[in-house]
Amino acid sequence: MVERELERRALNAARAVASAHGLACDRAIVVYSGSNVLVHLLPAPVIARVMTGTVVLHDDPRRWLEREVAVLTFLAPSGLAVAPSPMIAAGPHEHDGLWMTLAEWLPDAEPGYPPVDAARLGGALRELHDTLAPFDDDLATFRDLRDDIVRLHGQLRPTQQVDAQTIAGLRARLDDVGEVFDRPLPMQALHGDASLSNLLRVSGRLVFNDFEDTFRGPVQWDVAGYASSLAQRGASPGFVREALDHYGWGDEAELAPFSAVHAVYDEIWRLYDRQRRQVGDVTR
Repeated sequence: MVERELERRALNAARAVASAHGLACDRAIVVYSGSNVLVHLLPAPVIARVMTGTVVLHDDPRRWLEREVAVLTFLAPSGLAVAPSPMIAAGPHEHDGLWMTLAEWLPDAEPGYPPVDAARLGGALRELHDTLAPFDDDLATFRDLRDDIVRLHGQLRPTQQVDAQTIAGLRARLDDVGEVFDRPLPMQALHGDASLSNLLRVSGRLVFNDFEDTFRGPVQWDVAGYASSLAQRGASPGFVREALDHYGWGDEAELAPFSAVHAVYDEIWRLYDRQRRQVGDVTR
């Protein structure tokens, strides 16, 4: 019931934004509902990504989405990422307390999982990083990411399923691995949430999606998250190693501290997401 109400609001908000900007929309359909709600604005080849669960991650949703649009605009000529729609301003837009961006609808897009080609997967992330390297507009920092994780952790509440000790333990684990955020490493624009969940297969090519979490940080963050995602989707250690080889990454041990942060961040997110679905809409 909670999810249906949030989807209804997302549909209405996306249609209202389309109407306000002169985009014909005979009907809107939800094509995905999870941490965000994706709405196809038919008949236009336009997709609205409406922030729902992830809005709590960011202290200023407008600013974060402005950065996302700037990165996607920069990447558009490369074809490496889902591009902003040429039919309507990409945003960010806000309606009924919901923030969203608008992008091209790719009708032939398929999920990037299960992983099937280690060489292509590793090469795709390397090409993305090489293309993003010159991007020098405003982005959040690696330290900002830690603040976001701490903010998310602060939303957790003890329940019958999860006690206060478990919640405190997650914060202790985050503190234990927190030194990674202060390492003097080269920084550049990143995807921020590089995973198979945010990768599409489109007409024989790989296209990255959902740059909401883009920031400037060490490439180890994206590489560690990508490798973890492969393993979680069933890739063997040999497959992951091959993907890293084709990215050009040698020492897997160097990724370990970043993988540890990803692990605790994922646990905090999953716990928060479960709680928000139980208690209702957290976007207000």
